[in-house]
Amino acid sequence: MLSRSLLGPARASSVWSELNLTRYVALSRRQHTATSPSHDGPAVSESNRAETTLKRFWKSVDIESRDSGFVVTLDKRALKTPSGNTLILPKEKRLAATLIANEWENQEKFLKQHALPMTSITARAIDALQDEATRAQVQASLLNYLDTDTICFHHDDPPPLVDLQKKHWDPLLEWARMTYDVEIQVFNSVLFHSQPERTRKILGDVVAQMDPWEMAAMERATYVTKSFLIALALVKRHLTVEEAAQAAQVEVSSQIQRWGEVEDTHDVDFHDAHRQLGSSACLVTKMT
Repeated sequence: MLSRSLLGPARASSVWSELNLTRYVALSRRQHTATSPSHDGPAVSESNRAETTLKRFWKSVDIESRDSGFVVTLDKRALKTPSGNTLILPKEKRLAATLIANEWENQEKFLKQHALPMTSITARAIDALQDEATRAQVQASLLNYLDTDTICFHHDDPPPLVDLQKKHWDPLLEWARMTYDVEIQVFNSVLFHSQPERTRKILGDVVAQMDPWEMAAMERATYVTKSFLIALALVKRHLTVEEAAQAAQVEVSSQIQRWGEVEDTHDVDFHDAHRQLGSSACLVTKMT
């Protein structure tokens, strides 16, 4: 529902990704054409013309161990973020590094922004979410979603929707209450409701204690699902990507059961949610 979607932050996140893809590719292209092949090249953060930069310009993609972490390289030059930082992941983020390399290897002729979810979420963690002021802004934004959380607004009709709410939302609400010892209220109207202040304080502290990887995953998952609690459960490994996507799609699933699926709309939206939630889950996965 529009009144619960908080489209402003979600759109801001989308715009950030679209603008920075051009900057990202421009930076990588400049590094690739630098004179010395043995260095990553200077940091270049300005945007170049999209028509000349959104093209594949490298031949090989590799993963290198460097500075106690992993970097993805294009023709032996390390990827950098839109802000010019080397995109380096800790050793335990081996899965994320592998997926980033796979994203760039699978770019055939023209780069597609939607096909770089791991790259963009990792760059977000490195560029922005180590800064305390930005972290505080993100925390406040995410807490706004708690007051309008999708799974806290229930309907008593039609029956298929009620059944889906009980199946996907009620256990998740109980998990949050028990895990964090908080009260979470459920409403039947979207007007003028908020969660208890103690609940906001406790869950806000949970977000504040997240490392940059977890916070980036939490931010993306919240914007995708329009639910603070679904995102939290995904980041804390209580829900799988499939379970999180199903919980986020309860209302749509009820409509599909009643009216049928709109081809190239419902299915595309669901797969896109899977891709974005998958990047969040993979970013917080640790491998030893």
